[in-house]
Amino acid sequence: MDEITASSLDLIGNTPLVALSRIHPTPGAIVAKAEFVQPGGSVKDRAALRIIQDARDSGQLALGQPVVEMTSGNMGAGLAVVCNVLGHPLIVTMSEGNSPARARMMEALGAEIVLVPQIDGCPSQVTGADIAVATERAVQLAEERGAFYVDQFNNPACVLAHEEGTGPEIWEAIGGKLSAFVSTVGTGGTFVGTGRFLKRRKADVYCAAVEPQGAEVLSGKQVEKQCHLLQGTGYGVVPPQWDPELVDAFLAVSDQDAAAYRRLLAEKEGLYVGYSAAANVCAAAKLIESGQLGESPTVVTVLCDTGLKY
Repeated sequence: MDEITASSLDLIGNTPLVALSRIHPTPGAIVAKAEFVQPGGSVKDRAALRIIQDARDSGQLALGQPVVEMTSGNMGAGLAVVCNVLGHPLIVTMSEGNSPARARMMEALGAEIVLVPQIDGCPSQVTGADIAVATERAVQLAEERGAFYVDQFNNPACVLAHEEGTGPEIWEAIGGKLSAFVSTVGTGGTFVGTGRFLKRRKADVYCAAVEPQGAEVLSGKQVEKQCHLLQGTGYGVVPPQWDPELVDAFLAVSDQDAAAYRRLLAEKEGLYVGYSAAANVCAAAKLIESGQLGESPTVVTVLCDTGLKY
């Protein structure tokens, strides 16, 4: 009989790896970390748990104290799961341009949602300016409510969750066979934390950062397309915890390619995921096909969230 877990928090982390052999037959292999199977439905569950645990351990967050954060939806859902179990009211600010499905999920989990009007984005496409005003509102609310402000872009726990969780899990499963790690960048936590650990174990692991085409600021380009489908990434700014030393390549993915791969993942692999997850797989396939990694590389990427959030 399988062990019974104490709470939904024990369902965070240790996600399975799945071979995407139908969408990308050999030579080479794309292996994806199924982060969407966690209770909040995304990779952000890991960071949410680590942030709240660290804040409680350090005394920054008292028992029963409210928690406030700005979110595109995934961090909010992860925080809602964690805060429910540990007894903290949660208030989240969110741009009106983000997915309504994410807002509904957070509300169902008991979070208080404060929608913030967009500055220059449009529905389903949120810009850096939209994020800035939603963040400003979160800071305001934290002060008004006497709440702990998560501040995910600057919180080191976002990186540590992956440096001490995702990275070691990938290495334990694949080890020396790993050729490359590919990931989109929002706060940078997944890419920086995972890449940092993997490069410590194998210096020549090729780490590729994925950006929305037209919003490629990490690679030093001007923003030409503020609105794109990859929610939670490509805000037109370099995240505060970004580490350029970890990057071996930048890969740009268009809205059209992300949408196409999203359909392919559903139709060929039975995996209904979000646009950033699809962009990751698209970029991994392009990297293999470029021949840069040799004849038969193993590329690991992340299925960031479930498609049910869109």
